[in-house]
Amino acid sequence: MPELPEVETVRRTLKHFIIGKEIKDVQVHYDKIITGDSNQFRTTLTGQTIRDIDRVGKYLIFILDRDAFLSHLRMEGKYNIVDASTPLRKHEHLGFLFTDGTALRYQDTRKFGRLELVNKDTYRQDLPLSKLGPEPWDADPAKIYAKIHHSNLPIKTLLLDQHLMTGIGNIYANEICFTMKMDPRTPGKRLSKKRVAELISISQNILEQAIAQGGTTIHSFNANGITGLFQIQLNVHSQKICPVCQSTITKEMVRGRGTYYCKTCQKKRG
Repeated sequence: MPELPEVETVRRTLKHFIIGKEIKDVQVHYDKIITGDSNQFRTTLTGQTIRDIDRVGKYLIFILDRDAFLSHLRMEGKYNIVDASTPLRKHEHLGFLFTDGTALRYQDTRKFGRLELVNKDTYRQDLPLSKLGPEPWDADPAKIYAKIHHSNLPIKTLLLDQHLMTGIGNIYANEICFTMKMDPRTPGKRLSKKRVAELISISQNILEQAIAQGGTTIHSFNANGITGLFQIQLNVHSQKICPVCQSTITKEMVRGRGTYYCKTCQKKRG
């Protein structure tokens, strides 16, 4: 699943291709990709120009003249820039045709992604974005500590809670726990205020490194031909041998999510 660094890479890449382009038509090939009325989505956006692309957590927000729309890539969503005459590819469920003869197409093998019209001026205060927690760079350690210091949930699970902090997914949660030398099954209530501050700082650093590398290419992530390189730096996720102690990496399920960790290096419980 594209996480914050991958979505940020998509945002930066798309800005080079589509800012300033006017939408001539919107072609919806799978209605359920659109949250709400797909006909309204099409007619509302037709004739408007894309002015900017914002991002909140794992959401992209395309800002137009009068309106905006959210896009969540979910498991395998991706955007392709093509000539408008290019035959429709398999799993391309939505197309924005521009007046210059190019097109932006949304491709999604599993059809889990969603797009939704939102208010251009208030989308950050409205649902679904209003329910998200802060990104790690905006997280207040005292507030995060207050939310988890009574929790019996594993820290790995808490890192995936988008209401606590948004943008972190399975890959980076595994890497954060490794960098903290902490067992991912550690209950949130075991973390001291100092460790919560460290958790936030490490989350920031890992996400920044991943953004600098264009994200992590896992399965089908691709931003218009730009594939991420952060997978080269992964310490535990999908790895077999710990780069620190050479022990075998353990993989097990933690509350339904595949979790990689080193039993030797990650002994700390809090």
